[in-house]
Amino acid sequence: MIICKSESELRLMREAGRIVAETHRLMAQAVKPGITTGELDAIAEKYIRSQGATPSFKGYNGFPSSICASVNDELVHGFPGSRKLNEGDIISIDIGAQYEGYHGDSAWTYAVGSVTPEVQRLLDVTEESLYAGLALVKPDVRLYTVSHAIQKVIEAAGFSVVREYVGHGIGADLHEEPQIPNYGIPDRGPRLKPGMALAIEPMVNIGERYVRTLEDNWTVVTQDASWCAHFEHTVVVTEDGFEILTKLPEQPEA
Repeated sequence: MIICKSESELRLMREAGRIVAETHRLMAQAVKPGITTGELDAIAEKYIRSQGATPSFKGYNGFPSSICASVNDELVHGFPGSRKLNEGDIISIDIGAQYEGYHGDSAWTYAVGSVTPEVQRLLDVTEESLYAGLALVKPDVRLYTVSHAIQKVIEAAGFSVVREYVGHGIGADLHEEPQIPNYGIPDRGPRLKPGMALAIEPMVNIGERYVRTLEDNWTVVTQDASWCAHFEHTVVVTEDGFEILTKLPEQPEA
């Protein structure tokens, strides 16, 4: 069942989204060669808690940290720890915050210093695919039309869409219906309705689309060791389009 949110629920989700967005601002400032992923986690948790919220991920199904920190060929669910970032790395940071019972969720992939042109293109295309999907979000559009728009941008660039992991509904629960793949046939899937809150999150590999999970049972890496990127916003369907709940004021709507 897809839950449409009331205005009172959306007020709480906007605050959760603001906290997530501001935490990403701190991450963007802190990501530099030499910092450890554990230090990034500590910065994020301190800020989230300072805002009267709690990290959505910490303790979720046993996940030990406040952020997911996935480096280079790690796609999602990487554990923060003692790993130091090096010049030329990329890091995907996924952040969730729960505020008065409601969640916001956003991921961004950051360059550590200067990266190769191919890696920069991966980041640019993945972000572009997110906004291409968001641009189609409005009432009565079928969900997989959004998915197809994301897929088209990624595959036109010669990159691969990961299929094992998808976006999701969000609200009082971190993961709600519907599941939102980053590929699909247009004009299929549930119709979007005002009040639906969605976490849309393209996950893209430079190489083949296949991934595997490491022995920690969390960290997902590409099978061919190619690098990958992950961008995500939480949005709500409005009467005439959408609103990004995890956007900083200077970021575009689409």
